[in-house]
Amino acid sequence: MKKIGMLVAVEIDSVFSRYGKPNDTITQAGFNIFIYENPEYTIYVLNSGAGEINAAAGTQFLITYFNVDMILNFGLVGGTTEEMARTSLCVVDKVVHYDYDISAWVGAPVGKYLEYDSIYIPTTQEFVEKTLQINPDLHKVICASADKFVDAGEQKASLYRKFKAEICDMESAGIVVTCNKNNIPCLLIKAVSDSLMQNVDHFNEALEHISGICLDVADKIIKDLLK
Repeated sequence: MKKIGMLVAVEIDSVFSRYGKPNDTITQAGFNIFIYENPEYTIYVLNSGAGEINAAAGTQFLITYFNVDMILNFGLVGGTTEEMARTSLCVVDKVVHYDYDISAWVGAPVGKYLEYDSIYIPTTQEFVEKTLQINPDLHKVICASADKFVDAGEQKASLYRKFKAEICDMESAGIVVTCNKNNIPCLLIKAVSDSLMQNVDHFNEALEHISGICLDVADKIIKDLLK
């Protein structure tokens, strides 16, 4: 039976609305993990909280403690272009960790990890392509990720100018880097909660409704991927 690790930052209420009461709940290493079992697979849902460090630690815990076969992350993001309107659904192709900066040490560009060929950290390409076959309406995007909540306007627009990143969040880099180090495939499905000129108020308004839409899409894709 397949074991799926689901890393959730702040959208945990959508999980309860979608799946109901878990079969079991474990509290370990400062995390709450909600376990959902069905005949095809088991989902281990870890509520990490916001931020790269929380996301990386939660991802590693799911991999080490539960020996999951893959990591699924869904959640809300900011849109950095006018085209990325509110409720746009995306699959993350690559991530740039834009507050990772060792340029003063080795002269590498901002966001460049030495073990990668460029500033862009790839997700599992097989999953990305299969996801687009299942749902061609999803946007394949680059995600700018850092421990920073980016508000409306120029801050968002600059991420697109500098990195060609159509969305931004606070967890994706931690998830993808950790999965890649462990050779565990990952899939990141995101929904835009606040577009280029929208701010934190729009994020808060959208949290439950749009994250629910995002989880519905992610759940369908996982079922199709595992057929």
